[in-house]
Amino acid sequence: MSIKDDKPTTITLEKIGTIMWLTGWSLPDSVFDQLRLLLPDFHHISAEYSNANSPEELLPITETTIRKIISRDEEARPAKLEHEPLLLAGWSLGSLLALKLAAKGYGDGLILFSATAHFTHSTEMNIHGWSDAHIRGMIRGILTDRVTVEARFRQLMFMEEDSEYGIVTLPPAGSWTSSALIAGLQILRNEQCLSELPHIDIPVLLVHGIEDKVCPYDAVLEIVERLPRATLIALPNCGHVPFLGKEAHIVKEIRGWWHDKR
Repeated sequence: MSIKDDKPTTITLEKIGTIMWLTGWSLPDSVFDQLRLLLPDFHHISAEYSNANSPEELLPITETTIRKIISRDEEARPAKLEHEPLLLAGWSLGSLLALKLAAKGYGDGLILFSATAHFTHSTEMNIHGWSDAHIRGMIRGILTDRVTVEARFRQLMFMEEDSEYGIVTLPPAGSWTSSALIAGLQILRNEQCLSELPHIDIPVLLVHGIEDKVCPYDAVLEIVERLPRATLIALPNCGHVPFLGKEAHIVKEIRGWWHDKR
């Protein structure tokens, strides 16, 4: 008589790398949860800046986080083995932060959603970004009625016909402190890295909605022209959250891209 082992079999996937996630302005990191669920063969780390008190505090958080990942990897692996690949995945504001880290030499690859390398411009909203006056108005609005500012921003993330579904699907608003919201906007006002893009010599995957009203599609074309190893996936009829509801498709694209680049 055979004895059946009723204990569940646990399958442990070998990790092939680490992804550090950098979220967009005002959104909690949980917006990436479905993507991470579909990428179980990667370690996942997030840079948490939703409580930052100033731009000067927010920016170093990203570098401190990535240094911890690198340090952990160096301690865990035998000296003769190569380091575990590290990808930086940034969305919107997070894409700018990821590009700045890559310009400093961090990371083995970039995954950028709705990317911007120069968000704020001196003139009225144009094909490459928003006006400085508009961002200053958002900062003033946060001090008096942040709920309305966040709600209007969420409306702009989607095409009109998709806005009701998209807004409901997003994680709830209000997870960032007011000081962090202002810090993020100040970074979008004052930081840019267009001139540094030609020196980022690692593979870059950009996923961008053609109908994006926050980071316009022409802005990502400007980025692609300057990045030596860029791959662009343009999504028609898609706004500022190109992965929402398309996670399985996006993960398939990420896997194919990284397999080829490795």
